[in-house]
Amino acid sequence: MTKIQTQYNRRSFLKVSAAAGGGMLIGFSWLTGCISSEAEPKELAIPKEWFEINGYIKIGDTGMVTIYSPNPEIGQNIRTSMPMIVAEELDVNWENVVVEQAPLNTGFYQNQFAGGSLSIRLSWNALRMAGATARRMLLEAAAKEWNLTISDLTVDKGVIKEINGERSIGYGEIASKAVGIEVPKEVELKEIKDFKLISTSVKNVDGKKIVTGKPLFGLDFQREGMQFAMIQHPPAFGMKIKDFNEEEIKSMPGVKDAFIIDTTIEKPGGFDERGFQELIAIVGDSTWQLMKAKKAIKANWEVVSELENSEMHMSRMEKALESGKFKEERKDGDVDSAFKKAAKVIERTYSAPFIAHNTMEPMNFFANVTENSAELIGPTQMPNALEGSVAQLLNMPIENITVNMTRMGGGFGRRLYQHFGLEAAAISKKVGGPIKLVYTREDDMSQGTYRPTYISRYKAGLDENNNLIAFSVKGTGLPESAVFPNRFPAGAVDNYSAGSYAEETNITTGAWRAPRSNFTAGAEQAFLDEVAELAGKDPIDFRLELFDRAINNPVGDKYEYEAERYAGVLKLVKEKSNWGETKPGVHRGVAAYFCHSTYVAEVIDMVMEDNKPKIKNVWCAVDCGILVNPDAAENIIQGGVIDGIGHAMYSQLTFTDGAPNEMNFDRYQLIRHSQAPEKIEVFFVKNEIAPTGLGEPGLPPAIGALANALYGVTGQRYYNQPFTTYKPLIG
Repeated sequence: MTKIQTQYNRRSFLKVSAAAGGGMLIGFSWLTGCISSEAEPKELAIPKEWFEINGYIKIGDTGMVTIYSPNPEIGQNIRTSMPMIVAEELDVNWENVVVEQAPLNTGFYQNQFAGGSLSIRLSWNALRMAGATARRMLLEAAAKEWNLTISDLTVDKGVIKEINGERSIGYGEIASKAVGIEVPKEVELKEIKDFKLISTSVKNVDGKKIVTGKPLFGLDFQREGMQFAMIQHPPAFGMKIKDFNEEEIKSMPGVKDAFIIDTTIEKPGGFDERGFQELIAIVGDSTWQLMKAKKAIKANWEVVSELENSEMHMSRMEKALESGKFKEERKDGDVDSAFKKAAKVIERTYSAPFIAHNTMEPMNFFANVTENSAELIGPTQMPNALEGSVAQLLNMPIENITVNMTRMGGGFGRRLYQHFGLEAAAISKKVGGPIKLVYTREDDMSQGTYRPTYISRYKAGLDENNNLIAFSVKGTGLPESAVFPNRFPAGAVDNYSAGSYAEETNITTGAWRAPRSNFTAGAEQAFLDEVAELAGKDPIDFRLELFDRAINNPVGDKYEYEAERYAGVLKLVKEKSNWGETKPGVHRGVAAYFCHSTYVAEVIDMVMEDNKPKIKNVWCAVDCGILVNPDAAENIIQGGVIDGIGHAMYSQLTFTDGAPNEMNFDRYQLIRHSQAPEKIEVFFVKNEIAPTGLGEPGLPPAIGALANALYGVTGQRYYNQPFTTYKPLIG
């Protein structure tokens, strides 16, 4: 068995304490990702009392196991998958496991957030260690009780038995006697081949509650005496509020107050809003009355910075591509000389617009600020950052601030940012009571924190034998570039260069699902297909040739990916999709990409129906290490594929004089059910590598495979997103 240390540093420790009514608690301070559930076991009675201690495994006198989880649930199913890991090592019946949401505790937990596809990845060892430690201590207690050694005992599904005898005892019966056992310095983990629960499909523990409308989400939260609040921010980036018809708004039915709030803080962090910090706030009895009051606002706005537009954005980025401003981030060989010697050279430019997150659940947050304390409850991916920002805003000690997390109805990076929590706190402080802030869709879509707009130029050179001998990429964007200098094809080409340059904008941007990768994968993989066509080679075979070079004789001293695993998903998707077979009217596109430590390859089959492209089938091959919950993993990949296809095909935000032209779904198009793929099949590489990210890696290659399939079905290459509505903004 693998042995793991139970102590790493002063913040990584286990401790044991007695639970009221019997049982024991095992706490692990670096648990990063479990999530809340109130699902009750099917067989065991609930113990009379539980200690509510953050981040602890709790074993009751009935044998029930509870895990307090510090991280937020955003739909990635960690509420189910993370308890499975603990239950596996603990050797307890899955039906006897309950998971509850812990509040924010900045002094105790680390990495208490949801983002970057990190929840399982960062918590894998901690969760296994916690379960294994509890199992070991329970075995020690039973051995002591029976005057045996641990080697004389075995355990299965929460029942300890003598190997050479008849005695048995349940975890609940022995748990209280394990309290005095010293925490071992190291414990043995199960061999992966011995897993019984991990890699089996377990249904979402919140599934029934979600479909029956149980109050799980921030928008569901209610508090006696709570009022509702709404905001109105400036109509354009580059404007701020001067004044508004305050008294008229206050006199409207259901409106209790109206005023201007300022959410500026002295030391903003990376997840604080820098756009609209002064806003009009309205407080009242219902959201319907407040929405009517918002329509009656007559505000005076002043221009404080440039009012930008989409033509300006595109022109600025195109000029940057032609400039010498680029920072060279990687250079292998002599790229310029290689291009001069090349028999064939191809160069293409790709772009993508600003896009919004558009979470299904409207942005919302509850706040109750008193003179000495602040309580905040709502859907946030970054509770720690919110706590710190609220402390600054209110000039209040951080220990007086409580942040509790609800389940989120979508995030995709949108709820990483703190402005809506800060706004709720500022409004509550002003009115002196509890309020719940609710955004309209227009508030959200015009507020900012968009996916940045990008443009990149790729260039490739082939020799007389159609071998790739030169490759370059340079990219810019507002306000960042999307170039990854050490990702593929770095390491696979003798002469390679990558450079980037960031342009400025006053339009606020933020992380959107698979940040930067969501653009780069589509551009890079579409370009590689065109290079393969120029070389007269099959698109998959062409990529595999490059991976062979990276495997057998890599170029340069570092690159981020493992070429064998990258090639592995391409080979798997080639096999599963029967790549190479032809069907009348069916056109195929392929792409592969690596991000968040995971490898994904996808093939899309497309046809023309009623003169419109229609996706029939998608095959996905995924290497994400050990699968915890196959059903959940498959669903995540399928969702990412649909999300990537939908945004690349249809979605964009454009601007006129600093104001977004798309304010709701009448003008901002999301994918419809009829436009989604008819079938998505997902195949996972089986290995014993620790789990890696899964929430984001399925999206990026879908865009490249989509572009390549569109070329097959229409005969045209697609360089600018959205593919179906793009019109060149510059001549």
